[in-house]
This record gives sequence, structure tokens and C-alpha cells, in this order.
Amino acid sequence: MSVAEVMDEDNIVAAQALNGSAKDHLRAFIERIERLEEEKAALANDIKEVFAEAKSTGFDTKAIRAILKIRKQDDHERMEAEAVLATYLHALGMVPALQE
Repeated sequence: MSVAEVMDEDNIVAAQALNGSAKDHLRAFIERIERLEEEKAALANDIKEVFAEAKSTGFDTKAIRAILKIRKQDDHERMEAEAVLATYLHALGMVPALQE
């Protein structure tokens, strides 16, 4: 399916109405986004390689991912989430009751 087939008449008129400067700006935005997407893919591959290296060294990558998630939280948010988790685990009998 061609671009002309996808675009309706209003969009074609709007595209033709863009002046040279607007077209240049649009092209620049598209090219910047494409470069950033390439960089993002490269970084994702680098991260994947670091996880593979950690795993080959004997580290548990699930635990590393959990630690990374925890480190993104602020202290209050983390403590609140841990308290809720502890409450739920206790309610389900998955942790022993606290001895008094």
C-alpha cells in the first residue's frame, strides 16, 4: 500500500502546505529520533551483554534486576512497598509470625 493510498485528501493538502523550513524541521526531528533509536538499541544490547557476563560469573540476573528496580525507588516508596509485601506474605502464612 502506498503512502498516497493511506493518506486521505486532507492530509495530502496539509503535507503540501508545509513550507521548506517546516519540512526541514520535520526531517531533522525524524532523523534525530532515528539516531536516538539506534543509540537506544545499542545501549540495550550493551545491557544485555552485561547481564550475560554477570550470569556467566555466577550471579542471579533476576536478583540483579530486582535490585536495580529497588534502587530506582526513593527510600519512602521502597519501605512502603516492603511493608505491604510483608503484610501480604504474613496474611498468606508465608512468613512466620513475629515472636513477642
